[in-house]
Amino acid sequence: MSIADQLSIEARSRKFGASEGDGIVRCDACPILCRIRPGRQGACARYANEGGHLIRVDPVVLMERTLEGEGKLVAFAGGTWDGHPLDPSRTFVTGIGAGTTYPDYKPAPFIVSSEHEGVDTVTVVTEGIFSYCGVKVKIDTDRHLGPETAAIRVDGEQVGHVTTAEYGSQMLSIGGVRHLTGGSKKEGRVTCETMLQLCAGAPVTMTIDGGHEVVVEAGRPPVVDGKPEQRMRVGCGSATVGIFAQQWFGHVDEVIVLDDHITGVLTEHQAGRVLEMPHAGIGVRGRRSTPGRYFQVANPGLGWGGTDITDPLSVIQKIDPKYAWPGLRLLLTSTTGEDALYCVLDENLVPVPAEIPEPVRKVVDRIGENCEPSLSTVLFMAGAGGSLRAGVTEDPVRLTRSVAKGETKVSMGGAPVYVWPGGGITVMVDVTRMPKGSFGYVPTPALVAPIEFTLPRSLYLALGGHGGDIVSASDLLAALPPETRIDPWPERNPWPFGRSAS
Repeated sequence: MSIADQLSIEARSRKFGASEGDGIVRCDACPILCRIRPGRQGACARYANEGGHLIRVDPVVLMERTLEGEGKLVAFAGGTWDGHPLDPSRTFVTGIGAGTTYPDYKPAPFIVSSEHEGVDTVTVVTEGIFSYCGVKVKIDTDRHLGPETAAIRVDGEQVGHVTTAEYGSQMLSIGGVRHLTGGSKKEGRVTCETMLQLCAGAPVTMTIDGGHEVVVEAGRPPVVDGKPEQRMRVGCGSATVGIFAQQWFGHVDEVIVLDDHITGVLTEHQAGRVLEMPHAGIGVRGRRSTPGRYFQVANPGLGWGGTDITDPLSVIQKIDPKYAWPGLRLLLTSTTGEDALYCVLDENLVPVPAEIPEPVRKVVDRIGENCEPSLSTVLFMAGAGGSLRAGVTEDPVRLTRSVAKGETKVSMGGAPVYVWPGGGITVMVDVTRMPKGSFGYVPTPALVAPIEFTLPRSLYLALGGHGGDIVSASDLLAALPPETRIDPWPERNPWPFGRSAS
Protein backbone atom coordinates (compact mmCIF):
# COMPACT_ATOMS: atom_id res chain seq x y z
CA MET A 1 0.00 0.00 0.00
CA SER A 2 1.33 3.44 -0.91
CA ILE A 3 1.86 6.20 1.60
CA ALA A 4 -1.07 8.09 0.09
CA ASP A 5 -3.27 5.02 0.56
CA GLN A 6 -2.12 4.65 4.16
CA LEU A 7 -3.21 8.25 4.83
CA SER A 8 -6.48 8.03 2.94
CA ILE A 9 -9.81 8.36 4.70
CA GLU A 10 -10.76 4.83 3.70
CA ALA A 11 -7.58 3.25 5.04
CA ARG A 12 -7.65 5.22 8.29
CA SER A 13 -11.32 4.37 8.74
CA ARG A 14 -10.54 0.67 8.57
CA LYS A 15 -7.78 1.21 11.14
CA PHE A 16 -9.77 3.28 13.62
CA GLY A 17 -13.46 2.45 13.07
CA ALA A 18 -15.78 -0.39 12.15
CA SER A 19 -18.73 -0.01 9.77
CA GLU A 20 -22.14 -1.22 10.86
CA GLY A 21 -25.53 -1.30 9.17
CA ASP A 22 -27.35 1.81 7.86
CA GLY A 23 -24.03 3.61 7.36
CA ILE A 24 -23.33 3.74 11.12
CA VAL A 25 -19.67 3.69 12.15
CA ARG A 26 -18.49 2.37 15.51
CA CYS A 27 -15.67 4.64 16.77
CA ASP A 28 -13.03 2.88 18.87
CA ALA A 29 -10.91 5.95 19.66
CA CYS A 30 -11.94 5.69 23.32
CA PRO A 31 -13.89 3.31 25.56
CA ILE A 32 -17.20 5.13 24.90
CA LEU A 33 -17.37 3.31 21.52
CA CYS A 34 -19.79 5.80 19.97
CA ARG A 35 -22.11 4.58 17.22
CA ILE A 36 -21.99 7.56 14.87
CA ARG A 37 -24.65 8.05 12.22
CA PRO A 38 -23.75 9.53 8.83
CA GLY A 39 -23.14 13.27 9.00
CA ARG A 40 -22.89 13.26 12.79
CA GLN A 41 -20.03 13.59 15.27
CA GLY A 42 -19.12 11.42 18.24
CA ALA A 43 -19.58 12.57 21.85
CA CYS A 44 -16.11 14.14 21.93
CA ALA A 45 -16.68 16.11 18.69
CA ARG A 46 -13.24 14.88 17.54
CA TYR A 47 -14.45 12.11 15.21
CA ALA A 48 -17.30 12.08 12.72
CA ASN A 49 -19.03 9.84 10.20
CA GLU A 50 -18.49 11.10 6.68
CA GLY A 51 -20.08 8.93 4.03
CA GLY A 52 -19.87 5.84 6.21
CA HIS A 53 -16.25 6.41 7.11
CA LEU A 54 -14.76 7.51 10.43
CA ILE A 55 -12.77 10.72 10.05
CA ARG A 56 -10.98 13.15 12.34
CA VAL A 57 -12.74 16.51 12.52
CA ASP A 58 -9.59 18.46 13.38
CA PRO A 59 -6.70 18.70 10.93
CA VAL A 60 -3.26 17.26 11.50
CA VAL A 61 -0.95 20.05 12.71
CA LEU A 62 2.62 20.44 11.48
CA MET A 63 5.09 23.11 12.57
CA GLU A 64 7.58 24.76 10.25
CA ARG A 65 10.78 26.53 11.26
CA THR A 66 11.81 29.84 9.73
CA LEU A 67 14.03 29.69 6.68
CA GLU A 68 17.65 29.34 7.70
CA GLY A 69 19.30 32.74 7.97
CA GLU A 70 16.28 34.66 6.67
CA GLY A 71 14.34 35.02 9.91
CA LYS A 72 10.95 34.93 8.20
CA LEU A 73 8.14 32.42 7.90
CA VAL A 74 7.46 30.41 4.81
CA ALA A 75 4.59 31.85 2.82
CA PHE A 76 1.98 29.32 3.89
CA ALA A 77 2.89 29.14 7.59
CA GLY A 78 0.15 29.73 10.12
CA GLY A 79 -2.74 28.80 7.85
CA THR A 80 -4.21 25.99 5.79
CA TRP A 81 -1.57 24.23 3.76
CA ASP A 82 -1.48 25.24 0.09
CA GLY A 83 0.17 22.04 -1.08
CA HIS A 84 3.61 23.59 -1.50
CA PRO A 85 6.37 21.04 -0.85
CA LEU A 86 7.55 21.02 2.75
CA ASP A 87 11.18 20.70 3.77
CA PRO A 88 11.56 17.70 6.13
CA SER A 89 14.58 19.29 7.79
CA ARG A 90 12.44 22.22 8.95
CA THR A 91 9.13 20.44 9.59
CA PHE A 92 7.96 18.82 12.82
CA VAL A 93 4.91 16.55 12.84
CA THR A 94 2.94 17.12 16.05
CA GLY A 95 0.47 14.79 17.67
CA ILE A 96 -2.37 17.28 17.22
CA GLY A 97 -5.00 15.70 15.02
CA ALA A 98 -2.92 12.57 14.51
CA GLY A 99 -5.34 10.18 16.19
CA THR A 100 -4.71 7.78 19.03
CA THR A 101 -3.73 4.21 19.81
CA TYR A 102 -6.32 3.91 22.60
CA PRO A 103 -7.82 1.57 23.74
CA ASP A 104 -6.43 -1.38 21.80
CA TYR A 105 -2.90 -2.06 20.67
CA LYS A 106 -1.97 -0.31 17.44
CA PRO A 107 1.28 1.29 16.30
CA ALA A 108 1.22 5.05 16.75
CA PRO A 109 -0.63 6.91 13.97
CA PHE A 110 2.61 8.44 12.64
CA ILE A 111 6.12 7.06 13.06
CA VAL A 112 8.22 9.45 11.01
CA SER A 113 11.88 9.15 10.05
CA SER A 114 14.11 12.00 8.93
CA GLU A 115 17.78 12.93 9.00
CA HIS A 116 18.97 15.74 11.26
CA GLU A 117 22.61 16.75 11.70
CA GLY A 118 23.68 13.46 10.16
CA VAL A 119 21.55 11.32 12.49
CA ASP A 120 18.72 9.13 11.20
CA THR A 121 15.96 10.15 13.59
CA VAL A 122 12.50 8.83 14.35
CA THR A 123 9.59 10.79 15.85
CA VAL A 124 6.67 8.76 17.16
CA VAL A 125 3.54 10.89 17.03
CA THR A 126 0.21 10.23 18.73
CA GLU A 127 -2.54 11.74 20.83
CA GLY A 128 -2.69 10.42 24.36
CA ILE A 129 -5.92 9.87 26.25
CA PHE A 130 -4.98 10.88 29.78
CA SER A 131 -7.17 9.73 32.65
CA TYR A 132 -4.27 10.40 34.99
CA CYS A 133 -3.82 14.09 34.39
CA GLY A 134 -4.24 17.42 36.07
CA VAL A 135 -3.43 21.10 35.88
CA LYS A 136 -1.10 22.99 38.18
CA VAL A 137 -1.89 26.70 38.32
CA LYS A 138 0.61 29.29 39.55
CA ILE A 139 -1.03 32.62 40.40
CA ASP A 140 1.35 35.50 40.94
CA THR A 141 -0.23 37.43 43.78
CA ASP A 142 0.10 38.04 47.50
CA ARG A 143 -3.67 38.05 47.85
CA HIS A 144 -5.13 35.32 49.98
CA LEU A 145 -7.19 33.06 47.74
CA GLY A 146 -8.11 30.44 50.33
CA PRO A 147 -6.71 28.19 53.04
CA GLU A 148 -4.24 25.51 52.06
CA THR A 149 -6.06 22.27 51.11
CA ALA A 150 -9.35 24.19 50.65
CA ALA A 151 -11.64 22.84 47.95
CA ILE A 152 -11.76 24.64 44.60
CA ARG A 153 -15.18 24.58 42.95
CA VAL A 154 -16.61 25.21 39.52
CA ASP A 155 -20.39 25.11 39.11
CA GLY A 156 -20.54 23.88 42.69
CA GLU A 157 -18.40 20.80 42.01
CA GLN A 158 -14.99 20.29 43.57
CA VAL A 159 -12.39 20.22 40.82
CA GLY A 160 -9.22 20.60 42.90
CA HIS A 161 -7.66 22.18 45.97
CA VAL A 162 -5.36 24.96 47.13
CA THR A 163 -1.85 23.64 47.60
CA THR A 164 1.36 24.97 49.12
CA ALA A 165 2.05 28.62 48.31
CA GLU A 166 5.38 29.46 46.71
CA TYR A 167 7.43 32.65 46.81
CA GLY A 168 5.11 35.40 45.62
CA SER A 169 2.58 32.99 44.16
CA GLN A 170 -0.50 31.07 45.19
CA MET A 171 -0.68 27.52 43.85
CA LEU A 172 -3.73 25.52 42.80
CA SER A 173 -4.02 21.85 41.87
CA ILE A 174 -6.87 21.13 39.46
CA GLY A 175 -8.14 17.80 38.19
CA GLY A 176 -6.57 14.43 38.76
CA VAL A 177 -8.02 10.98 38.45
CA ARG A 178 -9.96 11.17 41.74
CA HIS A 179 -12.03 14.12 40.51
CA LEU A 180 -12.31 12.79 36.96
CA THR A 181 -13.46 9.27 37.83
CA GLY A 182 -13.75 8.94 41.62
CA GLY A 183 -16.77 11.16 42.22
CA SER A 184 -20.14 11.74 40.62
CA LYS A 185 -20.67 11.94 36.88
CA LYS A 186 -21.20 15.68 37.17
CA GLU A 187 -17.97 16.12 39.13
CA GLY A 188 -16.05 14.25 36.45
CA ARG A 189 -17.69 16.17 33.64
CA VAL A 190 -17.14 19.59 35.24
CA THR A 191 -13.53 18.70 36.14
CA CYS A 192 -12.81 17.61 32.56
CA GLU A 193 -14.39 20.76 31.13
CA THR A 194 -12.48 22.97 33.59
CA MET A 195 -9.13 21.45 32.63
CA LEU A 196 -9.97 21.60 28.94
CA GLN A 197 -10.81 25.31 29.19
CA LEU A 198 -7.67 26.08 31.20
CA CYS A 199 -5.46 24.20 28.75
CA ALA A 200 -7.13 25.99 25.83
CA GLY A 201 -6.22 29.36 27.36
CA ALA A 202 -9.83 30.25 28.15
CA PRO A 203 -10.85 32.03 31.39
CA VAL A 204 -12.35 29.87 34.13
CA THR A 205 -14.15 31.24 37.20
CA MET A 206 -13.48 29.29 40.39
CA THR A 207 -14.57 29.70 44.00
CA ILE A 208 -12.50 28.53 46.95
CA ASP A 209 -14.07 27.28 50.16
CA GLY A 210 -13.34 29.73 52.96
CA GLY A 211 -11.70 32.04 50.44
CA HIS A 212 -12.44 34.04 47.34
CA GLU A 213 -13.48 33.90 43.71
CA VAL A 214 -10.68 33.87 41.18
CA VAL A 215 -10.75 33.96 37.38
CA VAL A 216 -7.81 32.08 35.89
CA GLU A 217 -6.64 32.42 32.28
CA ALA A 218 -3.25 31.16 31.12
CA GLY A 219 -0.83 34.00 30.45
CA ARG A 220 -3.21 36.65 31.81
CA PRO A 221 -3.50 38.43 35.17
CA PRO A 222 -5.75 36.65 37.68
CA VAL A 223 -8.96 38.39 38.73
CA VAL A 224 -9.68 38.09 42.47
CA ASP A 225 -13.20 39.00 43.58
CA GLY A 226 -13.64 40.99 40.40
CA LYS A 227 -10.37 42.93 40.69
CA PRO A 228 -7.52 42.19 38.26
CA GLU A 229 -4.18 41.70 39.97
CA GLN A 230 -1.33 43.88 38.78
CA ARG A 231 1.91 42.91 40.48
CA MET A 232 3.79 39.98 41.90
CA ARG A 233 5.60 41.00 45.07
CA VAL A 234 9.27 41.92 44.82
CA GLY A 235 9.99 39.78 47.88
CA CYS A 236 8.73 39.14 51.39
CA GLY A 237 8.71 42.02 53.87
CA SER A 238 12.15 41.15 55.14
CA ALA A 239 13.61 40.86 51.64
CA THR A 240 12.06 44.17 50.63
CA VAL A 241 13.71 45.84 53.62
CA GLY A 242 17.06 44.35 52.65
CA ILE A 243 16.77 45.35 49.00
CA PHE A 244 15.79 48.98 49.55
CA ALA A 245 17.34 49.82 52.96
CA GLN A 246 20.24 51.77 51.48
CA GLN A 247 17.87 53.81 49.31
CA TRP A 248 15.66 54.73 52.28
CA PHE A 249 18.63 55.64 54.47
CA GLY A 250 18.63 59.33 55.38
CA HIS A 251 15.06 59.88 54.18
CA VAL A 252 13.13 57.91 56.83
CA ASP A 253 13.80 56.79 60.41
CA GLU A 254 11.76 53.58 60.29
CA VAL A 255 10.13 51.41 57.62
CA ILE A 256 7.61 48.63 58.19
CA VAL A 257 6.96 46.41 55.15
CA LEU A 258 3.71 44.50 55.66
CA ASP A 259 3.58 40.93 54.43
CA ASP A 260 1.37 37.95 55.18
CA HIS A 261 4.37 35.71 55.79
CA ILE A 262 7.35 37.79 56.95
CA THR A 263 6.88 41.45 57.88
CA GLY A 264 10.09 43.48 57.93
CA VAL A 265 11.08 46.29 60.35
CA LEU A 266 14.05 48.29 59.10
CA THR A 267 15.87 49.45 62.26
CA GLU A 268 15.68 46.00 63.86
CA HIS A 269 16.68 44.27 60.64
CA GLN A 270 20.30 43.41 59.91
CA ALA A 271 20.19 45.88 57.03
CA GLY A 272 19.36 48.70 59.43
CA ARG A 273 22.08 47.62 61.82
CA VAL A 274 24.69 47.63 59.08
CA LEU A 275 23.59 51.18 58.27
CA GLU A 276 23.89 51.99 62.01
CA MET A 277 20.33 53.28 62.17
CA PRO A 278 19.13 53.95 65.75
CA HIS A 279 16.37 51.71 67.07
CA ALA A 280 13.05 53.53 66.54
CA GLY A 281 11.12 51.83 69.31
CA ILE A 282 8.09 50.98 67.15
CA GLY A 283 6.94 47.47 67.98
CA VAL A 284 4.67 45.49 65.69
CA ARG A 285 2.22 42.72 66.38
CA GLY A 286 3.00 39.13 65.59
CA ARG A 287 5.59 36.52 66.47
CA ARG A 288 9.16 37.75 66.34
CA SER A 289 11.48 35.46 64.40
CA THR A 290 14.95 36.89 63.95
CA PRO A 291 15.60 40.62 64.47
CA GLY A 292 13.45 42.70 62.15
CA ARG A 293 11.40 39.72 60.93
CA TYR A 294 7.88 39.03 62.22
CA PHE A 295 5.47 36.19 61.48
CA GLN A 296 1.66 36.21 61.85
CA VAL A 297 1.21 39.98 62.11
CA ALA A 298 -2.35 39.56 60.78
CA ASN A 299 -4.64 37.07 59.12
CA PRO A 300 -4.40 36.34 55.40
CA GLY A 301 -6.64 38.48 53.22
CA LEU A 302 -6.97 40.88 50.31
CA GLY A 303 -5.44 43.83 52.15
CA TRP A 304 -1.90 45.14 52.48
CA GLY A 305 0.76 42.56 51.64
CA GLY A 306 -1.74 39.71 51.40
CA THR A 307 -3.03 40.31 54.94
CA ASP A 308 -6.48 41.36 56.11
CA ILE A 309 -5.09 44.75 57.16
CA THR A 310 -6.70 47.82 55.62
CA ASP A 311 -5.47 50.25 58.31
CA PRO A 312 -1.69 49.80 58.33
CA LEU A 313 -1.26 51.64 61.65
CA SER A 314 -3.18 48.82 63.33
CA VAL A 315 -0.07 46.65 62.98
CA ILE A 316 1.72 48.81 65.55
CA GLN A 317 1.52 47.24 68.99
CA LYS A 318 3.38 49.93 70.92
CA ILE A 319 5.70 52.89 70.56
CA ASP A 320 8.43 52.91 73.21
CA PRO A 321 9.22 56.46 74.43
CA LYS A 322 12.69 55.31 75.46
CA TYR A 323 13.64 55.07 71.79
CA ALA A 324 11.03 56.92 69.70
CA TRP A 325 11.07 60.71 69.39
CA PRO A 326 8.80 63.49 68.11
CA GLY A 327 9.38 64.09 64.42
CA LEU A 328 10.34 60.45 63.74
CA ARG A 329 9.65 59.71 60.06
CA LEU A 330 7.79 56.43 59.57
CA LEU A 331 6.95 54.66 56.29
CA LEU A 332 4.57 51.73 56.04
CA THR A 333 4.38 49.97 52.68
CA SER A 334 3.39 46.69 51.05
CA THR A 335 5.64 44.27 49.22
CA THR A 336 4.34 45.49 45.85
CA GLY A 337 4.44 49.22 46.55
CA GLU A 338 0.73 49.44 45.69
CA ASP A 339 -0.03 50.59 49.25
CA ALA A 340 2.06 53.09 51.21
CA LEU A 341 1.56 55.46 54.16
CA TYR A 342 4.02 58.06 55.42
CA CYS A 343 3.68 59.41 58.99
CA VAL A 344 5.53 61.73 61.35
CA LEU A 345 5.30 61.21 65.13
CA ASP A 346 3.84 64.21 66.98
CA GLU A 347 4.74 65.41 70.49
CA ASN A 348 2.75 62.51 71.99
CA LEU A 349 4.49 60.00 69.72
CA VAL A 350 1.30 59.46 67.75
CA PRO A 351 1.80 58.76 64.01
CA VAL A 352 0.28 61.55 61.95
CA PRO A 353 -0.18 60.88 58.22
CA ALA A 354 1.69 63.29 55.97
CA GLU A 355 2.51 63.71 52.31
CA ILE A 356 5.21 61.30 51.18
CA PRO A 357 8.44 63.19 50.41
CA GLU A 358 9.63 62.80 46.86
CA PRO A 359 12.80 60.77 47.74
CA VAL A 360 10.66 58.32 49.73
CA ARG A 361 8.01 58.14 47.01
CA LYS A 362 10.74 57.38 44.49
CA VAL A 363 11.78 54.28 46.47
CA VAL A 364 8.18 53.13 46.89
CA ASP A 365 7.69 53.49 43.15
CA ARG A 366 10.88 51.52 42.59
CA ILE A 367 9.40 48.64 44.59
CA GLY A 368 6.58 48.56 42.05
CA GLU A 369 8.99 48.80 39.15
CA ASN A 370 10.82 45.74 40.46
CA CYS A 371 7.66 43.67 40.73
CA GLU A 372 6.98 41.37 37.82
CA PRO A 373 3.50 41.43 36.26
CA SER A 374 0.95 39.22 37.96
CA LEU A 375 0.15 36.29 35.68
CA SER A 376 -1.64 32.96 35.78
CA THR A 377 0.52 30.06 34.59
CA VAL A 378 -1.21 26.82 33.59
CA LEU A 379 0.86 23.64 33.50
CA PHE A 380 -0.68 20.45 32.14
CA MET A 381 0.61 17.37 33.95
CA ALA A 382 0.01 13.79 32.86
CA GLY A 383 1.29 10.24 33.09
CA ALA A 384 1.98 8.45 29.80
CA GLY A 385 1.27 4.75 30.06
CA GLY A 386 -1.04 2.05 28.80
CA SER A 387 -1.56 1.67 25.10
CA LEU A 388 0.18 4.99 24.47
CA ARG A 389 3.54 3.35 25.16
CA ALA A 390 2.49 0.18 23.37
CA GLY A 391 1.92 2.30 20.30
CA VAL A 392 5.59 3.27 20.47
CA THR A 393 7.29 -0.03 21.28
CA GLU A 394 6.53 -3.68 21.94
CA ASP A 395 8.57 -3.43 25.18
CA PRO A 396 7.19 -0.31 26.95
CA VAL A 397 9.54 -0.37 29.93
CA ARG A 398 12.46 0.23 27.58
CA LEU A 399 10.81 3.42 26.39
CA THR A 400 10.27 4.53 29.99
CA ARG A 401 13.92 3.95 30.85
CA SER A 402 15.11 5.67 27.69
CA VAL A 403 13.03 8.76 28.51
CA ALA A 404 14.38 8.76 32.07
CA LYS A 405 17.96 8.68 30.74
CA GLY A 406 17.27 11.57 28.38
CA GLU A 407 17.98 9.44 25.30
CA THR A 408 14.42 9.87 24.05
CA LYS A 409 13.12 13.44 23.96
CA VAL A 410 9.48 14.03 24.80
CA SER A 411 7.44 16.95 23.52
CA MET A 412 3.76 17.86 23.47
CA GLY A 413 2.63 19.67 20.38
CA GLY A 414 6.32 20.42 19.84
CA ALA A 415 6.58 22.17 23.21
CA PRO A 416 9.30 21.07 25.65
CA VAL A 417 8.16 19.12 28.70
CA TYR A 418 9.60 18.55 32.14
CA VAL A 419 9.92 14.83 32.83
CA TRP A 420 9.54 14.04 36.51
CA PRO A 421 12.18 11.77 38.05
CA GLY A 422 11.22 8.33 39.31
CA GLY A 423 9.15 5.64 37.72
CA GLY A 424 6.85 6.03 34.74
CA ILE A 425 6.70 8.85 32.23
CA THR A 426 5.16 11.77 34.10
CA VAL A 427 5.42 15.03 32.17
CA MET A 428 4.49 18.67 32.72
CA VAL A 429 4.13 21.34 30.02
CA ASP A 430 3.33 25.05 29.85
CA VAL A 431 0.13 25.20 27.78
CA THR A 432 0.99 28.64 26.38
CA ARG A 433 3.92 27.07 24.51
CA MET A 434 1.66 24.63 22.68
CA PRO A 435 -0.21 25.32 19.43
CA LYS A 436 -3.80 26.47 19.49
CA GLY A 437 -6.28 23.61 19.65
CA SER A 438 -3.83 21.15 21.20
CA PHE A 439 -6.31 19.63 23.65
CA GLY A 440 -9.47 17.64 23.35
CA TYR A 441 -11.42 15.25 25.52
CA VAL A 442 -13.26 11.97 25.57
CA PRO A 443 -16.34 11.59 27.76
CA THR A 444 -14.94 8.78 29.88
CA PRO A 445 -13.98 11.51 31.06
CA ALA A 446 -10.33 12.17 30.17
CA LEU A 447 -8.27 14.78 28.36
CA VAL A 448 -6.66 14.20 24.98
CA ALA A 449 -3.30 15.82 24.31
CA PRO A 450 -0.56 15.45 21.70
CA ILE A 451 2.68 13.74 22.60
CA GLU A 452 5.79 13.03 20.55
CA PHE A 453 8.85 10.88 21.22
CA THR A 454 12.00 11.75 19.25
CA LEU A 455 15.08 9.52 19.21
CA PRO A 456 17.72 8.04 16.88
CA ARG A 457 16.34 5.37 14.57
CA SER A 458 18.88 2.81 15.79
CA LEU A 459 17.78 3.35 19.38
CA TYR A 460 14.13 3.16 18.40
CA LEU A 461 14.62 -0.24 16.84
CA ALA A 462 16.67 -1.40 19.83
CA LEU A 463 13.77 -0.44 22.12
CA GLY A 464 11.49 -2.78 20.21
CA GLY A 465 9.90 -0.04 18.12
CA HIS A 466 7.47 -0.75 15.31
CA GLY A 467 10.04 -0.66 12.50
CA GLY A 468 7.58 -1.84 9.89
CA ASP A 469 5.40 1.24 10.43
CA ILE A 470 8.14 3.83 9.97
CA VAL A 471 7.38 6.30 7.19
CA SER A 472 9.93 8.74 5.80
CA ALA A 473 9.16 12.40 6.43
CA SER A 474 9.44 13.14 2.70
CA ASP A 475 6.82 10.54 1.80
CA LEU A 476 4.54 11.61 4.64
CA LEU A 477 4.71 15.29 3.75
CA ALA A 478 4.10 14.59 0.09
CA ALA A 479 0.89 12.70 0.92
CA LEU A 480 -0.65 15.08 3.42
CA PRO A 481 -4.27 16.13 2.78
CA PRO A 482 -4.92 19.80 1.91
CA GLU A 483 -6.69 20.48 5.22
CA THR A 484 -3.38 19.97 7.06
CA ARG A 485 -2.59 22.95 9.28
CA ILE A 486 0.89 24.48 9.18
CA ASP A 487 1.89 26.60 12.17
CA PRO A 488 5.12 28.59 12.56
CA TRP A 489 7.61 27.12 14.98
CA PRO A 490 7.70 29.21 18.21
CA GLU A 491 11.16 30.69 18.61
CA ARG A 492 11.18 30.15 22.38
CA ASN A 493 10.71 26.38 22.01
CA PRO A 494 13.87 24.30 21.45
CA TRP A 495 14.01 22.36 18.19
CA PRO A 496 13.46 18.69 19.11
CA PHE A 497 16.10 17.38 16.70
CA GLY A 498 19.83 17.21 17.21
CA ARG A 499 22.13 19.17 19.49
CA SER A 500 19.91 22.27 19.51
CA ALA A 501 17.32 20.32 21.50
CA SER A 502 19.63 19.45 24.35
